[in-house]
Amino acid sequence: MDINKVIQLHKRLCRLVTEKRVKQSLDILQDMLNMSLRGELRDEYDDIVMTYRSMLSYTIEGIKDPERPRVYLKLMQSILSLSDRLRQDILSHYSGWHTYWVKQQAEKEQKLTGKTIVDTVDDLIFKPELDEWLKLSKEINPDPESEMSVKHKQLIKNIFNHLWLTDYYGEAEESLIRIIMNSGKFRWHESSLLVSAITLSALRTWQTEKLNYLLDFYEAASEQVMERALSGLILSLHYHNGRVSLYPDILSRINEKSKDESFREHCRIIILQTIRSRETENLGRKLQDEILPKVAKLRPRIEEKLDLDNILPKDKNEDKNPDWSEMFSDSEDIFRTMEELTKLQMEGADVYMTAFSNLKHFDFFKDFQNWFMPFYPDHEVVNEVFRDEILGPGTNELAEGLYKTPFICNSDKYSLLLNLKYLPSSQKSMMLKVFRMELEGLQQLEEDEKGVDPYKIFRTNVTQYLQDIYRFFKLSPYRKEFEDLFTGKLDIYNSEFFRLIGNADEVEAGLADYFFSKNYYSDALALFLKQLENKSDAPQLYEKIAFCYQEEENYEEALKFYRRAELIERKPWTLKKIGLCLRRTGRTDEALDHYLQAGQMEPDNMHTAIMTGHCYLDLHDYEEALKYYFRVEYNDPGNIRILRPIAFCYLALGRFDDSEKYYERLSSGKLNAHDYINKGHLALCKGNKKEAVDFYRLSIAGGEITREEFMSIFEEDRSLLLSLGVNPEDLPILLDYLLFSTG
Repeated sequence: MDINKVIQLHKRLCRLVTEKRVKQSLDILQDMLNMSLRGELRDEYDDIVMTYRSMLSYTIEGIKDPERPRVYLKLMQSILSLSDRLRQDILSHYSGWHTYWVKQQAEKEQKLTGKTIVDTVDDLIFKPELDEWLKLSKEINPDPESEMSVKHKQLIKNIFNHLWLTDYYGEAEESLIRIIMNSGKFRWHESSLLVSAITLSALRTWQTEKLNYLLDFYEAASEQVMERALSGLILSLHYHNGRVSLYPDILSRINEKSKDESFREHCRIIILQTIRSRETENLGRKLQDEILPKVAKLRPRIEEKLDLDNILPKDKNEDKNPDWSEMFSDSEDIFRTMEELTKLQMEGADVYMTAFSNLKHFDFFKDFQNWFMPFYPDHEVVNEVFRDEILGPGTNELAEGLYKTPFICNSDKYSLLLNLKYLPSSQKSMMLKVFRMELEGLQQLEEDEKGVDPYKIFRTNVTQYLQDIYRFFKLSPYRKEFEDLFTGKLDIYNSEFFRLIGNADEVEAGLADYFFSKNYYSDALALFLKQLENKSDAPQLYEKIAFCYQEEENYEEALKFYRRAELIERKPWTLKKIGLCLRRTGRTDEALDHYLQAGQMEPDNMHTAIMTGHCYLDLHDYEEALKYYFRVEYNDPGNIRILRPIAFCYLALGRFDDSEKYYERLSSGKLNAHDYINKGHLALCKGNKKEAVDFYRLSIAGGEITREEFMSIFEEDRSLLLSLGVNPEDLPILLDYLLFSTG
């Protein structure tokens, strides 16, 4: 059976229900019934169909039923619930997944107890072990090999699997969760792990009770646990966004909770950190391509044959408006790149994903629950380090340093420890020194930041937990059994949940600026446009909207908003952006006018001079273009690239000797394919056909352009050559000679 087809059918059914296209969803439900082995579910399907047909008949006949909205809502919930159960049944029989193997093993063990149906907590297979644990009056034996430790570890694993694999929670699960929350016997790292099990269950099968339990754990305000609970709630609500509006009870509770300012801020932190995961792959590539080899691999861009865009170095003032933020600084230097990565790390960016992705092969990570295990200094993995001759004496400092460092997620901390025993002795000693220094630095940092950021601990714990989840979905051997939460736009800000948490405008403004700073222009644009409703007189908002449109190459819309910004506040940057968009849309005369106006306001700005020269060049006014290019040459005498358009302008004006002088100067650098073509044109105009062919051949031989591209460029330049006196009858012969000689 095609499992992916089943999954897609289920998703389509859920979407149809939320769109109130009930008949179509019932058709898909019938198809799923035919794939399932649970024949008893057909009776439930028949009841749903009969109820819906009756409701349709009453409505068409004009019978007024005050209960109809409630019945209709219940009916849609029933369809979703039945489809969820069918999906689970089909996957359990045909997927071959680890998830369902574990589930089936647990069910077999449960049958052996004689209590196949778990109605109360007393029916659970691990209830005797749980009772024994709850009766203990002292801490568990720290020796991980003791009988008590082994039994307790198995108990936690059994509880985790039960909470994870139970499709629908009932009285037994409620009692179990209350014991975890209120008995005082479960340590923070155990409660944290079990909260992850509830989250996984909520993602697998929708049930509002699970979401309510996550909220309960959050409200209990236990550090490390509450962060995971709220993160799980938000991820679940986003994943099931389509159906959230059909369950008013959970909406009502969230709406009530959103009156709490700290809840709203906690939600904002989690949403931003989740969205930030979109940077991870780009950061990984940055580390791989720039930091690790210690080389910034920069490619020259050749968009036009004169390489006009690269004459002057990129100036941040000519890109995003410098008034917006200092974060837009651009650097190609390796040390500045390192500074940038450090800053990103401080903000919560996941800079270690690539480094640790190859350290997930240990047996530790074959145990499903360990992907969600919080790091704590007493974990048995830490105890293994005690046996190491070099690391043993410093294990406490090592574990404490790892536990306290905010920059490495829990999963990677375990990877680091597990890898330590394979390192050479010298590196082990170095690691101990590093973590001693880390501890000292963190203690100082805590003193400095005390009271500055009341949400610092929450933010750190959320960041580490979400990075743990990210690694599970990207790296774990079980990842194919789960729909990756971290693909796509992660547009939580468009979800039903987001609209409930209050202060949406404030949160959206922060998200918009974040997207904008990371060049996610389509996301930023949608949020900026929403802000216009309340900020119709903010020039920077119009500028940013225009810039987003510009980056998406929608120049007409960009022009519209740049002009609105200019009406409110006239400045050179806006005028130049209008000029850029006009030039891109072929309205060069208008573009030139705006660059000239900007030049009057900033007479010493060389980028304005360059763009003005480009406009004159586009208009074939080579004399005027030269004036502006000479200004740049005078101000930046070492700039070789400015020689390129000057040489071309001299060529176009028929001043061949002057053009040749500039091409000779340009030859001190690296010539590109277009330079060789223009040198060929120059030789041809001077009557040196063989020399011209040699230059044309070089333009193709370099590999930048193909023979076909050369022919297209040459055809574009034909009118220029003829205007400079080249015999038109020579051209086809010269080209054929070239083609023969280039094979």
